[in-house]
Amino acid sequence: MTILRAFRLPLLAAACLAFIWALAGCNKNSSPDNSAQNQPATDQSQPDESQDPAASANLVPAVNTTQSGGNYSQGYSQPNQGGSNQYGASDYDGEDSDSSYGQPELQASDPPPPLPEYSQPECPGEGYLWTPGYWSYAPQGYYWVPGAWAHPPETGFLWTPGYWGYDGGRYRYHYGFWGRHIGYYGGINYGFGYVGVGYQGGYWNGDRFAYNRAVNNVNVSNVTVYNRTITNTVIINNRTVNITNTRVSYNGPGGVTRQPLPSEVAAVREQRIPPMSTQLQARQEAAQSRQQFASVNHGRPALVVAPKPIAAGKPIAPVIPARPAPVSRPSAPTPQPNRAAPPPAPARPTPARPMPARPMPSRPSAPVAGRPAEPVRNAPQAARPAPRAAPPARPAPVRPSPSPRAEPKAAKPPAASPEQHPAPAKRTQPPQKKEPEKERKPE
Repeated sequence: MTILRAFRLPLLAAACLAFIWALAGCNKNSSPDNSAQNQPATDQSQPDESQDPAASANLVPAVNTTQSGGNYSQGYSQPNQGGSNQYGASDYDGEDSDSSYGQPELQASDPPPPLPEYSQPECPGEGYLWTPGYWSYAPQGYYWVPGAWAHPPETGFLWTPGYWGYDGGRYRYHYGFWGRHIGYYGGINYGFGYVGVGYQGGYWNGDRFAYNRAVNNVNVSNVTVYNRTITNTVIINNRTVNITNTRVSYNGPGGVTRQPLPSEVAAVREQRIPPMSTQLQARQEAAQSRQQFASVNHGRPALVVAPKPIAAGKPIAPVIPARPAPVSRPSAPTPQPNRAAPPPAPARPTPARPMPARPMPSRPSAPVAGRPAEPVRNAPQAARPAPRAAPPARPAPVRPSPSPRAEPKAAKPPAASPEQHPAPAKRTQPPQKKEPEKERKPE
């Protein structure tokens, strides 16, 4: 018992010490992994959601897209202004006469091969942007232009890749350009941030470019980086756009069929810088190598990425200034084919209006010997209300002839009714006095 009591305190102390070591080990294993921040590329600033390309995808802000295409849903059915294309290729730059930037138009009867799989080389330094590889065309067929890191012509500009689109029964190549925002590149998923809509490989934060290390191979020092995983969908203007995870390299039947968004169309109306002369030289060098043609390499080019970055150069065409959005005007009425004029409608008969009754003028009574004739009264005008019918004329009584010296009295005309206004009677000449006959003397 004494020996056990002697070893009790050391055993208790050892147990407590072991418990403390175990607790410390658990806390160490649960600490966050900061190995990503220990890489040579240092995270000098933490971008917020408003600047992060996962939120904006380097597209034109939504407040500016109302002048170029209205709401979001209209971007999926742009008017066909370039021909019979049903997949948005000519709709995107149908009004743009500078889409080729002075270069020959590339057309082919067959679609380009699928995109080859490759790894991105390390970023050469601050300010370089990735330009994905693509299939170009020559009389010998399609050939692969390697992807390369390129220095933009100006700070703040992004690269919109070119793409092949189905147009009028053939496939036409639409050249890429440099601009403040990402335009439409056919919905092709070139990878490394070019997922088919916008660009999620980084963004300009002032005069410095922030790289998304989740899709870019950035291991150099003194650059701004962040980590943002790219999912299969992109939220643009509160609407979800699905990402096509295929190696299809063209827009058209059997390929990608997504049409331009209003924000992608608005990017074309901003200031654009055509491809640089150094980019054109890289394409010409690829055309001189036989191993770059699909007919030889069967879709596996000998040189998939450029070993050296492309330095900044001069644009191959004049810079295209910004232009305002077109003003929407009401559509003109559709002219109707000539048709025979309809027969005129039959005229409706106008109902006859009842005429007011007019009294007949009274006839003068027969003259009586020794009495002047009764004056004729003019027919009275229609009075309102209609006048009463005049009573029939009564024959004047026979009176004895007046004495030769007596002057006949003119008969007074009958009193006119208050509703009538008879015309003034004509003055009659008095009858001439008859001289008394002289007595004849007896013979």
